[in-house]
Amino acid sequence: MALNEYQQRAIKTAVYPRIGENLTYPVLGLAGEAGEVCNKYKKVDRDDNGIMTEERRMQIIHELGGVMWYLSAAAYELGISLELVAVLNLEELRNREATNTLHGAGDTRGADALQIK
Repeated sequence: MALNEYQQRAIKTAVYPRIGENLTYPVLGLAGEAGEVCNKYKKVDRDDNGIMTEERRMQIIHELGGVMWYLSAAAYELGISLELVAVLNLEELRNREATNTLHGAGDTRGADALQIK
């Protein structure tokens, strides 16, 4: 499935206040779901002796789906496609690779910020 198709189908399942003018809800949801991914992974170390079980793997995959849904909704609220988010990210990574700053820290890493056209 293409990213834009996913986004179009996912936003049809959105149930939150002021859809189309409410970035707060999906951004907070994204943080929550990312935290769930971390929490599930943490339990691999705590409960499973550092061994990724199939059950834990499936729990993490499920939470990654939540991350993707909220990422898609946040992009929708910003008026951009999920595919554009991916394209811009790859462009940024290519720029960092070209300037040997993939290993850097922070948002700028010596490269100019990308502009959405």
